[in-house]
Amino acid sequence: MKIVFMITEADPFVKTGGLGEVGGSLPTFLHKQGVDVRVIMPKYSIIAEHFRREFKHLAHFDVQVAWRKQYCGLDEIVYQGVHYYFIDNEYYFSRPRVYGEYDDAERFAFFSRAALESLIHIPGFKPDIIHCHDWHTALIPLMLKEFYNREPLYYPIKTVFTIHNLKYQGIFPKEVLGDIVGLGMEYFREDALEFHGAINFMKAALIYADRITTVSPTYAQEIQNSYYGENLDGLLRKRSEFLMGILNGIDYQVYDPYKDPYLVMPYNNFPLAKAENKKHLQSIFGLPVLGDSAIIGMVSRLVDQKGLDLLSYVIEEILELDVQIVILGTGEIQYERMLRYFASKYPEKLAIRLEFSDELAHQIYAGADMFLMPSRFEPCGISQMIAMRYGTIPIVRETGGLKDTVMPYNELNGTGNGFSFLNYNAHELLFTVQHALKLYQEEQLWNNLRQNALTSDFGWDRSANAYIEIYESLL
Repeated sequence: MKIVFMITEADPFVKTGGLGEVGGSLPTFLHKQGVDVRVIMPKYSIIAEHFRREFKHLAHFDVQVAWRKQYCGLDEIVYQGVHYYFIDNEYYFSRPRVYGEYDDAERFAFFSRAALESLIHIPGFKPDIIHCHDWHTALIPLMLKEFYNREPLYYPIKTVFTIHNLKYQGIFPKEVLGDIVGLGMEYFREDALEFHGAINFMKAALIYADRITTVSPTYAQEIQNSYYGENLDGLLRKRSEFLMGILNGIDYQVYDPYKDPYLVMPYNNFPLAKAENKKHLQSIFGLPVLGDSAIIGMVSRLVDQKGLDLLSYVIEEILELDVQIVILGTGEIQYERMLRYFASKYPEKLAIRLEFSDELAHQIYAGADMFLMPSRFEPCGISQMIAMRYGTIPIVRETGGLKDTVMPYNELNGTGNGFSFLNYNAHELLFTVQHALKLYQEEQLWNNLRQNALTSDFGWDRSANAYIEIYESLL
Protein backbone atom coordinates (compact mmCIF):
# COMPACT_ATOMS: atom_id res chain seq x y z
CA MET A 1 0.00 0.00 0.00
CA LYS A 2 1.55 3.28 -1.17
CA ILE A 3 0.30 6.54 0.37
CA VAL A 4 1.45 10.10 -0.27
CA PHE A 5 0.64 12.91 2.14
CA MET A 6 0.27 16.35 0.53
CA ILE A 7 0.46 18.82 3.41
CA THR A 8 1.79 22.33 4.06
CA GLU A 9 3.68 21.67 7.29
CA ALA A 10 5.33 18.77 9.08
CA ASP A 11 7.35 18.71 12.28
CA PRO A 12 10.38 18.99 12.61
CA PHE A 13 10.75 20.93 9.34
CA VAL A 14 7.92 23.45 9.80
CA LYS A 15 5.22 23.52 12.49
CA THR A 16 2.76 26.31 13.23
CA GLY A 17 0.23 24.16 15.10
CA GLY A 18 -1.62 20.84 15.16
CA LEU A 19 -1.35 20.36 11.39
CA GLY A 20 2.45 20.25 11.67
CA GLU A 21 2.20 17.74 14.54
CA VAL A 22 0.11 15.43 12.34
CA GLY A 23 2.39 15.91 9.31
CA GLY A 24 5.36 14.85 11.41
CA SER A 25 3.84 12.09 13.56
CA LEU A 26 1.21 10.21 11.55
CA PRO A 27 3.50 9.25 8.61
CA THR A 28 6.09 7.94 11.09
CA PHE A 29 3.52 5.67 12.75
CA LEU A 30 2.09 4.51 9.41
CA HIS A 31 5.65 3.67 8.34
CA LYS A 32 6.10 1.61 11.53
CA GLN A 33 2.95 -0.33 10.57
CA GLY A 34 4.55 -1.27 7.24
CA VAL A 35 2.87 1.34 4.99
CA ASP A 36 5.02 2.90 2.25
CA VAL A 37 4.13 6.51 3.08
CA ARG A 38 5.78 9.60 1.56
CA VAL A 39 5.21 13.30 2.35
CA ILE A 40 5.23 16.23 -0.09
CA MET A 41 5.37 19.78 1.33
CA PRO A 42 6.64 23.25 0.33
CA LYS A 43 10.33 24.07 0.70
CA TYR A 44 9.99 27.13 2.91
CA SER A 45 13.02 29.34 3.49
CA ILE A 46 12.38 29.07 7.26
CA ILE A 47 13.30 25.35 7.27
CA ALA A 48 16.42 24.97 9.44
CA GLU A 49 19.73 25.09 7.60
CA HIS A 50 20.94 21.74 9.02
CA PHE A 51 18.02 20.02 7.27
CA ARG A 52 18.48 21.97 4.03
CA ARG A 53 22.12 20.87 3.81
CA GLU A 54 20.95 17.24 3.71
CA PHE A 55 18.37 17.75 0.92
CA LYS A 56 19.05 15.81 -2.25
CA HIS A 57 17.92 17.43 -5.52
CA LEU A 58 15.79 15.00 -7.54
CA ALA A 59 14.41 17.03 -10.46
CA HIS A 60 13.22 20.38 -11.75
CA PHE A 61 10.34 21.03 -14.13
CA ASP A 62 7.71 23.59 -15.10
CA VAL A 63 4.27 23.73 -13.47
CA GLN A 64 1.18 25.18 -15.12
CA VAL A 65 -0.47 27.95 -13.08
CA ALA A 66 -3.50 28.81 -15.27
CA TRP A 67 -1.91 30.40 -18.41
CA ARG A 68 1.62 30.71 -16.89
CA LYS A 69 4.42 28.26 -16.34
CA GLN A 70 6.38 28.40 -13.09
CA TYR A 71 9.68 26.77 -12.11
CA CYS A 72 9.53 23.90 -9.62
CA GLY A 73 12.40 22.05 -7.99
CA LEU A 74 11.98 18.76 -6.13
CA ASP A 75 14.25 17.90 -3.19
CA GLU A 76 14.22 14.85 -0.91
CA ILE A 77 15.29 13.89 2.60
CA VAL A 78 14.67 10.67 4.54
CA TYR A 79 13.73 11.34 8.16
CA GLN A 80 12.87 8.55 10.64
CA GLY A 81 12.45 6.17 7.71
CA VAL A 82 9.94 8.39 5.86
CA HIS A 83 10.73 10.07 2.52
CA TYR A 84 9.92 13.79 2.58
CA TYR A 85 9.81 15.71 -0.71
CA PHE A 86 10.01 19.49 -0.91
CA ILE A 87 8.47 21.65 -3.63
CA ASP A 88 11.01 24.39 -4.35
CA ASN A 89 10.00 27.80 -5.70
CA GLU A 90 11.62 30.78 -3.99
CA TYR A 91 9.06 33.28 -5.30
CA TYR A 92 6.24 31.46 -3.46
CA PHE A 93 7.99 29.98 -0.42
CA SER A 94 10.90 32.28 0.48
CA ARG A 95 8.72 34.28 2.85
CA PRO A 96 9.03 35.03 6.57
CA ARG A 97 5.59 33.48 7.20
CA VAL A 98 4.01 30.15 6.25
CA TYR A 99 0.49 31.59 5.84
CA GLY A 100 -1.20 34.97 5.66
CA GLU A 101 0.43 36.29 2.46
CA TYR A 102 -1.49 38.42 -0.07
CA ASP A 103 -1.18 35.69 -2.73
CA ASP A 104 -1.97 32.57 -0.65
CA ALA A 105 -4.50 31.44 -3.29
CA GLU A 106 -1.75 31.35 -5.92
CA ARG A 107 0.91 29.92 -3.60
CA PHE A 108 -1.18 26.92 -2.60
CA ALA A 109 -2.77 26.40 -6.02
CA PHE A 110 0.80 26.21 -7.35
CA PHE A 111 1.79 23.82 -4.55
CA SER A 112 -1.20 21.55 -5.26
CA ARG A 113 -0.42 21.34 -8.98
CA ALA A 114 3.33 20.98 -8.35
CA ALA A 115 2.77 18.17 -5.83
CA LEU A 116 0.76 16.26 -8.42
CA GLU A 117 3.36 16.90 -11.16
CA SER A 118 6.17 15.76 -8.86
CA LEU A 119 4.76 12.20 -8.69
CA ILE A 120 6.25 11.55 -12.14
CA HIS A 121 9.71 12.45 -10.80
CA ILE A 122 9.81 10.20 -7.70
CA PRO A 123 11.69 7.07 -8.79
CA GLY A 124 10.06 3.70 -8.08
CA PHE A 125 6.98 5.11 -6.36
CA LYS A 126 3.46 5.10 -7.74
CA PRO A 127 0.91 6.05 -5.06
CA ASP A 128 -2.38 4.24 -4.54
CA ILE A 129 -3.82 7.07 -2.41
CA ILE A 130 -3.18 10.79 -2.02
CA HIS A 131 -4.00 12.04 1.48
CA CYS A 132 -4.64 15.82 1.46
CA HIS A 133 -4.84 18.06 4.51
CA ASP A 134 -6.83 21.28 5.04
CA TRP A 135 -7.78 23.94 2.48
CA HIS A 136 -4.23 24.48 1.18
CA THR A 137 -4.34 21.09 -0.60
CA ALA A 138 -8.10 20.84 -1.11
CA LEU A 139 -7.88 21.51 -4.87
CA ILE A 140 -5.91 18.30 -5.40
CA PRO A 141 -8.88 15.85 -5.69
CA LEU A 142 -10.47 18.17 -8.28
CA MET A 143 -7.19 18.80 -10.17
CA LEU A 144 -6.59 15.04 -10.29
CA LYS A 145 -9.95 14.51 -12.02
CA GLU A 146 -9.80 17.58 -14.25
CA PHE A 147 -6.16 17.70 -15.41
CA TYR A 148 -4.89 14.10 -15.10
CA ASN A 149 -7.86 11.81 -15.79
CA ARG A 150 -6.28 10.43 -18.99
CA GLU A 151 -2.81 9.79 -17.52
CA PRO A 152 -2.11 6.11 -16.67
CA LEU A 153 -0.06 7.03 -13.56
CA TYR A 154 -2.87 9.15 -12.13
CA TYR A 155 -6.32 7.88 -12.97
CA PRO A 156 -6.35 4.88 -10.54
CA ILE A 157 -5.31 7.11 -7.60
CA LYS A 158 -7.88 7.57 -4.81
CA THR A 159 -8.04 10.60 -2.52
CA VAL A 160 -8.60 11.16 1.20
CA PHE A 161 -9.09 14.67 2.57
CA THR A 162 -8.69 15.55 6.26
CA ILE A 163 -10.34 18.64 7.79
CA HIS A 164 -8.13 19.87 10.61
CA ASN A 165 -10.13 23.07 11.19
CA LEU A 166 -13.27 23.84 9.21
CA LYS A 167 -13.07 27.53 10.08
CA TYR A 168 -10.23 28.06 7.58
CA GLN A 169 -11.53 27.20 4.10
CA GLY A 170 -9.51 29.17 1.54
CA ILE A 171 -12.14 31.65 0.29
CA PHE A 172 -11.01 33.91 -2.57
CA PRO A 173 -12.47 36.18 -5.30
CA LYS A 174 -14.07 34.31 -8.20
CA GLU A 175 -11.35 35.56 -10.61
CA VAL A 176 -8.94 33.14 -8.90
CA LEU A 177 -10.82 30.24 -10.55
CA GLY A 178 -9.67 31.05 -14.08
CA ASP A 179 -6.60 33.26 -13.51
CA ILE A 180 -4.84 31.02 -10.98
CA VAL A 181 -6.48 27.59 -10.70
CA GLY A 182 -6.98 27.34 -14.47
CA LEU A 183 -10.55 26.07 -14.35
CA GLY A 184 -13.53 27.28 -16.42
CA MET A 185 -16.59 29.11 -15.13
CA GLU A 186 -18.55 25.82 -15.19
CA TYR A 187 -17.02 25.31 -11.71
CA PHE A 188 -18.50 28.60 -10.49
CA ARG A 189 -21.73 26.95 -9.40
CA GLU A 190 -23.27 26.29 -6.00
CA ASP A 191 -22.74 22.53 -6.45
CA ALA A 192 -19.06 23.17 -7.29
CA LEU A 193 -16.66 25.85 -5.93
CA GLU A 194 -18.98 28.89 -5.77
CA PHE A 195 -19.48 30.14 -2.20
CA HIS A 196 -21.49 33.32 -1.55
CA GLY A 197 -20.15 35.01 -4.68
CA ALA A 198 -16.56 33.87 -4.09
CA ILE A 199 -14.81 30.52 -4.54
CA ASN A 200 -14.01 28.11 -1.74
CA PHE A 201 -10.98 25.81 -2.06
CA MET A 202 -12.17 23.46 0.70
CA LYS A 203 -15.41 22.78 -1.15
CA ALA A 204 -13.35 21.18 -3.94
CA ALA A 205 -12.19 18.41 -1.61
CA LEU A 206 -15.53 18.02 0.16
CA ILE A 207 -17.16 17.36 -3.22
CA TYR A 208 -14.46 15.46 -5.11
CA ALA A 209 -12.44 13.49 -2.50
CA ASP A 210 -13.23 9.78 -2.19
CA ARG A 211 -13.18 9.92 1.62
CA ILE A 212 -13.33 12.79 4.12
CA THR A 213 -11.96 12.55 7.63
CA THR A 214 -11.66 14.96 10.50
CA VAL A 215 -9.65 14.86 13.67
CA SER A 216 -12.14 13.59 16.27
CA PRO A 217 -15.42 11.63 16.21
CA THR A 218 -17.36 14.39 18.02
CA TYR A 219 -16.12 17.09 15.62
CA ALA A 220 -17.23 14.94 12.67
CA GLN A 221 -20.77 15.07 14.11
CA GLU A 222 -20.61 18.74 15.17
CA ILE A 223 -19.65 20.10 11.75
CA GLN A 224 -22.82 18.61 10.26
CA ASN A 225 -24.92 21.13 12.18
CA SER A 226 -25.12 24.86 11.55
CA TYR A 227 -23.50 26.06 14.81
CA TYR A 228 -20.16 24.41 13.98
CA GLY A 229 -20.61 23.90 10.23
CA GLU A 230 -19.19 27.25 9.01
CA ASN A 231 -21.79 27.34 6.18
CA LEU A 232 -20.63 23.96 4.86
CA ASP A 233 -22.84 21.79 7.10
CA GLY A 234 -25.32 21.07 4.27
CA LEU A 235 -22.57 19.72 2.02
CA LEU A 236 -21.09 17.69 4.90
CA ARG A 237 -24.49 16.16 5.69
CA LYS A 238 -24.85 15.29 2.00
CA ARG A 239 -21.52 13.43 2.08
CA SER A 240 -21.90 12.07 5.62
CA GLU A 241 -21.58 8.42 4.54
CA PHE A 242 -18.02 9.24 3.35
CA LEU A 243 -17.13 11.31 6.47
CA MET A 244 -15.39 9.85 9.52
CA GLY A 245 -13.77 11.29 12.65
CA ILE A 246 -10.42 9.83 13.75
CA LEU A 247 -8.84 11.24 16.89
CA ASN A 248 -5.30 12.60 16.52
CA GLY A 249 -2.65 11.21 18.81
CA ILE A 250 0.53 12.58 20.36
CA ASP A 251 4.07 11.34 19.89
CA TYR A 252 5.06 9.75 23.19
CA GLN A 253 8.75 10.10 22.33
CA VAL A 254 8.45 13.88 21.96
CA TYR A 255 6.26 14.19 25.09
CA ASP A 256 8.05 11.82 27.43
CA PRO A 257 8.14 13.02 31.06
CA TYR A 258 10.87 10.46 31.80
CA LYS A 259 13.26 11.85 29.17
CA ASP A 260 12.05 15.40 28.47
CA PRO A 261 15.18 17.63 28.25
CA TYR A 262 13.17 20.72 29.32
CA LEU A 263 12.27 19.31 32.75
CA VAL A 264 14.37 20.04 35.85
CA MET A 265 13.56 16.57 37.18
CA PRO A 266 12.36 13.58 35.13
CA TYR A 267 9.28 11.67 36.30
CA ASN A 268 11.03 8.56 37.69
CA ASN A 269 9.69 9.56 41.12
CA PHE A 270 6.41 11.17 40.07
CA PRO A 271 5.16 13.08 43.14
CA LEU A 272 8.60 14.52 43.88
CA ALA A 273 9.27 15.37 40.20
CA LYS A 274 5.89 17.10 39.91
CA ALA A 275 6.69 19.23 42.98
CA GLU A 276 10.16 20.16 41.69
CA ASN A 277 8.88 21.06 38.23
CA LYS A 278 6.13 23.14 39.86
CA LYS A 279 8.70 25.10 41.90
CA HIS A 280 10.79 25.63 38.77
CA LEU A 281 7.73 26.88 36.86
CA GLN A 282 6.97 29.37 39.65
CA SER A 283 10.55 30.63 39.68
CA ILE A 284 10.91 31.13 35.89
CA PHE A 285 7.57 32.95 35.73
CA GLY A 286 8.42 35.11 38.76
CA LEU A 287 5.66 33.77 41.02
CA PRO A 288 6.14 33.16 44.76
CA VAL A 289 6.71 29.48 45.58
CA LEU A 290 3.47 28.50 47.29
CA GLY A 291 3.35 24.72 47.67
CA ASP A 292 -0.28 24.54 48.78
CA SER A 293 -1.78 26.65 45.97
CA ALA A 294 -2.72 24.94 42.73
CA ILE A 295 -1.27 26.26 39.47
CA ILE A 296 -3.52 26.41 36.42
CA GLY A 297 -1.58 26.47 33.15
CA MET A 298 -2.67 27.58 29.70
CA VAL A 299 -0.73 27.30 26.40
CA SER A 300 -2.92 28.79 23.71
CA ARG A 301 -3.57 31.24 20.93
CA LEU A 302 -5.30 34.15 22.66
CA VAL A 303 -8.45 34.24 20.53
CA ASP A 304 -12.20 33.75 20.93
CA GLN A 305 -12.07 30.18 19.60
CA LYS A 306 -9.92 29.19 22.58
CA GLY A 307 -12.40 30.62 25.10
CA LEU A 308 -10.52 33.81 25.96
CA ASP A 309 -13.78 35.75 25.90
CA LEU A 310 -15.16 33.43 28.63
CA LEU A 311 -11.98 33.73 30.67
CA SER A 312 -12.05 37.53 30.45
CA TYR A 313 -15.47 37.59 32.20
CA VAL A 314 -14.39 35.53 35.22
CA ILE A 315 -10.59 35.80 35.45
CA GLU A 316 -10.75 38.19 38.40
CA GLU A 317 -13.10 35.86 40.31
CA ILE A 318 -10.70 32.96 39.62
CA LEU A 319 -7.68 35.02 40.75
CA GLU A 320 -9.42 35.72 44.07
CA LEU A 321 -9.37 31.96 44.77
CA ASP A 322 -6.37 30.09 46.24
CA VAL A 323 -4.68 29.63 42.87
CA GLN A 324 -1.88 30.81 40.58
CA ILE A 325 -2.26 31.03 36.80
CA VAL A 326 0.49 30.78 34.15
CA ILE A 327 -0.37 31.64 30.53
CA LEU A 328 1.81 31.29 27.42
CA GLY A 329 0.73 32.44 23.96
CA THR A 330 0.02 35.30 21.59
CA GLY A 331 -3.14 36.48 19.90
CA GLU A 332 -5.67 39.28 19.70
CA ILE A 333 -4.55 42.59 21.18
CA GLN A 334 -7.64 42.92 23.42
CA TYR A 335 -6.78 39.67 25.22
CA GLU A 336 -3.08 40.48 25.49
CA ARG A 337 -4.03 43.84 27.10
CA MET A 338 -6.52 42.15 29.42
CA LEU A 339 -3.90 39.66 30.62
CA ARG A 340 -1.27 42.39 31.08
CA TYR A 341 -3.73 44.37 33.22
CA PHE A 342 -4.57 41.45 35.53
CA ALA A 343 -0.91 40.33 35.72
CA SER A 344 -0.01 43.81 37.00
CA LYS A 345 -2.98 43.84 39.42
CA TYR A 346 -2.28 40.30 40.76
CA PRO A 347 1.53 39.92 40.31
CA GLU A 348 1.73 37.05 42.82
CA LYS A 349 -1.10 35.14 41.17
CA LEU A 350 -0.94 35.62 37.38
CA ALA A 351 2.16 35.38 35.18
CA ILE A 352 2.06 35.65 31.38
CA ARG A 353 4.49 35.31 28.50
CA LEU A 354 3.13 36.76 25.27
CA GLU A 355 5.26 34.58 22.98
CA PHE A 356 5.51 31.00 21.87
CA SER A 357 8.25 28.80 23.28
CA ASP A 358 8.37 25.01 23.04
CA GLU A 359 10.57 24.88 26.13
CA LEU A 360 8.19 26.98 28.26
CA ALA A 361 5.21 24.97 26.96
CA HIS A 362 6.79 21.71 28.17
CA GLN A 363 7.59 23.33 31.53
CA ILE A 364 3.95 24.41 31.94
CA TYR A 365 2.67 20.93 31.05
CA ALA A 366 5.02 19.44 33.66
CA GLY A 367 4.79 22.07 36.40
CA ALA A 368 1.10 23.02 36.46
CA ASP A 369 -1.50 21.10 38.47
CA MET A 370 -4.36 21.82 36.03
CA PHE A 371 -4.56 22.84 32.39
CA LEU A 372 -7.31 25.12 31.07
CA MET A 373 -8.97 24.75 27.63
CA PRO A 374 -12.41 26.44 27.63
CA SER A 375 -12.69 26.34 23.82
CA ARG A 376 -15.70 27.50 21.85
CA PHE A 377 -14.85 24.68 19.43
CA GLU A 378 -11.85 22.36 19.23
CA PRO A 379 -11.55 19.95 16.28
CA CYS A 380 -9.16 17.73 18.24
CA GLY A 381 -6.83 19.57 20.57
CA ILE A 382 -3.56 17.99 21.62
CA SER A 383 -2.71 20.14 24.64
CA GLN A 384 -5.15 18.27 26.87
CA MET A 385 -3.52 14.96 25.87
CA ILE A 386 -0.01 16.31 26.50
CA ALA A 387 -1.10 17.73 29.88
CA MET A 388 -2.42 14.31 30.98
CA ARG A 389 0.85 12.69 29.88
CA TYR A 390 2.52 14.92 32.51
CA GLY A 391 -0.11 14.26 35.22
CA THR A 392 -1.67 17.70 34.77
CA ILE A 393 -5.46 17.64 34.98
CA PRO A 394 -7.38 19.25 32.08
CA ILE A 395 -10.36 21.57 32.61
CA VAL A 396 -12.17 21.75 29.26
CA ARG A 397 -15.42 22.53 27.54
CA GLU A 398 -17.22 19.50 26.12
CA THR A 399 -16.64 20.05 22.41
CA GLY A 400 -14.85 18.20 19.59
CA GLY A 401 -11.76 16.26 20.60
CA LEU A 402 -11.92 17.66 24.15
CA LYS A 403 -15.16 15.76 24.71
CA ASP A 404 -13.62 12.60 23.20
CA THR A 405 -10.51 12.63 25.41
CA VAL A 406 -11.47 14.20 28.77
CA MET A 407 -13.83 12.10 30.90
CA PRO A 408 -15.30 14.03 33.87
CA TYR A 409 -14.00 12.78 37.20
CA ASN A 410 -16.54 10.78 39.21
CA GLU A 411 -15.80 11.05 42.93
CA LEU A 412 -18.03 8.05 43.77
CA ASN A 413 -16.26 5.41 41.69
CA GLY A 414 -12.93 7.16 41.00
CA THR A 415 -13.21 7.10 37.21
CA GLY A 416 -12.41 9.95 34.82
CA ASN A 417 -9.31 11.96 33.99
CA GLY A 418 -10.34 15.63 34.15
CA PHE A 419 -13.09 18.22 34.50
CA SER A 420 -15.50 19.53 31.87
CA PHE A 421 -18.47 21.85 31.40
CA LEU A 422 -21.09 21.70 28.67
CA ASN A 423 -22.44 25.15 27.81
CA TYR A 424 -20.31 27.97 26.46
CA ASN A 425 -20.90 30.06 29.55
CA ALA A 426 -18.40 31.97 31.70
CA HIS A 427 -20.00 30.99 35.00
CA GLU A 428 -20.02 27.28 34.09
CA LEU A 429 -16.27 27.72 33.51
CA LEU A 430 -15.92 29.43 36.91
CA PHE A 431 -17.94 26.74 38.75
CA THR A 432 -15.84 23.98 37.13
CA VAL A 433 -12.59 25.68 38.21
CA GLN A 434 -13.97 26.10 41.74
CA HIS A 435 -14.95 22.40 41.83
CA ALA A 436 -11.49 21.33 40.59
CA LEU A 437 -9.76 23.49 43.24
CA LYS A 438 -11.98 22.00 45.96
CA LEU A 439 -11.02 18.43 44.95
CA TYR A 440 -7.34 19.48 44.72
CA GLN A 441 -7.38 19.87 48.51
CA GLU A 442 -8.24 16.16 48.94
CA GLU A 443 -4.84 14.55 48.50
CA GLN A 444 -5.82 10.90 48.07
CA LEU A 445 -8.60 11.73 45.62
CA TRP A 446 -6.32 14.03 43.62
CA ASN A 447 -3.57 11.40 43.45
CA ASN A 448 -6.11 8.94 42.03
CA LEU A 449 -7.24 11.49 39.44
CA ARG A 450 -3.63 12.16 38.44
CA GLN A 451 -3.01 8.43 38.06
CA ASN A 452 -6.04 8.16 35.75
CA ALA A 453 -4.64 11.00 33.63
CA LEU A 454 -1.14 9.50 33.52
CA THR A 455 -2.47 6.12 32.35
CA SER A 456 -4.78 7.52 29.62
CA ASP A 457 -3.52 6.33 26.23
CA PHE A 458 -3.36 8.88 23.41
CA GLY A 459 -0.57 7.36 21.31
CA TRP A 460 -0.75 7.40 17.51
CA ASP A 461 -1.04 3.61 17.07
CA ARG A 462 -4.83 3.45 17.33
CA SER A 463 -5.28 6.42 14.98
CA ALA A 464 -2.78 5.07 12.45
CA ASN A 465 -4.69 1.76 12.33
CA ALA A 466 -7.96 3.64 11.74
CA TYR A 467 -6.41 5.46 8.76
CA ILE A 468 -5.07 2.16 7.42
CA GLU A 469 -8.63 0.77 7.52
CA ILE A 470 -9.84 3.73 5.43
CA TYR A 471 -7.02 3.27 2.92
CA GLU A 472 -7.77 -0.46 2.65
CA SER A 473 -11.49 0.24 2.09
CA LEU A 474 -10.55 2.45 -0.89
CA LEU A 475 -8.32 -0.22 -2.42
